Amino acid sequence: MYQVDLNSDMGESFGVYQLGGDAEVIQYVTSANVACGFHAGDPMVMDKTVKLAKQNGVAVGAHPGYPDLQGFGRRKMVLSPQEIKNDMKYQIGALWAFVKSEGRKLQHVAPHGALGNLCQYDREVSRAICEAVYEIDPSVMIFYCAGSVLGEEAEKLGLTAKAEIFADRAYMDDLSLVPRSVDGAMITDEEFAIARCVRMIKEGKVTALSGRELNIKGDTLCVHGDGPKALSFVKKIRETFEKEGILITNFQ
Repeated sequence: MYQVDLNSDMGESFGVYQLGGDAEVIQYVTSANVACGFHAGDPMVMDKTVKLAKQNGVAVGAHPGYPDLQGFGRRKMVLSPQEIKNDMKYQIGALWAFVKSEGRKLQHVAPHGALGNLCQYDREVSRAICEAVYEIDPSVMIFYCAGSVLGEEAEKLGLTAKAEIFADRAYMDDLSLVPRSVDGAMITDEEFAIARCVRMIKEGKVTALSGRELNIKGDTLCVHGDGPKALSFVKKIRETFEKEGILITNFQ
C-alpha cells in the first residue's frame, strides 16, 4: 500500500484578521504547519491551533518564515545565516512551548514562503535552518520541498528529512515551485490536481509547467489552508486516495 502524510499551513490569522478555515480543514489532514508569529500568527492563534490539532489527533509542525507580516513572508529578505538560525530558534521555541504545554511533541519544521523557496538551492541558509533544529531537538523532522538542497543538508546533520509535494502548485524544470506571479503557478482545477497528486505518489512523476516529465519523491502532501477551495480539496483528496489505496497518516 502507498502511504503519505497530508499537511496544511495553519494558524495564519493575526489579531482580528482571520485567514483560512482551520477548524474545518484540520479534520481531514494528518499534520499541521503552524505559523510562528513572524510571517503570520500570534500567541493566541498559536495556542488555539495547537489545541485544535490535539483535539483532532493531528501532528504539529513549526512553519517559520521571514520576519515580514506585511508581506506574509513571501518577499525576499537579505539575512545572514546566523540571523536566520536565530530567527528559526526563536520561532520554533515559541511554538514548542505551546506544543509542550499540551503534552505533545513537535513533529517537524517546514520553512515558509520565500525562505522555503531559498532552500531550493542555498546550502548555507539550509544548513543554518538545520542547525537550529538540530540544536533544539534532533528528533524533530525537516519537511523540505522535493528536490531542494534542504533535505540533503538535513540528512548530513543526521536529521530525518521528509520530501514535501504540493497539490495546488506547479513546478519548474528544477522542481522549484513556479513563482506565484507567473500564469499557471496555482492549480485550481481540483480533479486535475488530485490526479496529479496520485501520479506523484504512485509513479514518482510530475509534469512541469514547461511540459517536461520530472522524477519526484513525496512523503508529505501540502494543501494550502488559505485557499478558497481548501476544504473541498482535502475532502476530495481523502475520497480519491481511499479508492486508490493510498493511506493517509502522519509520522508520529
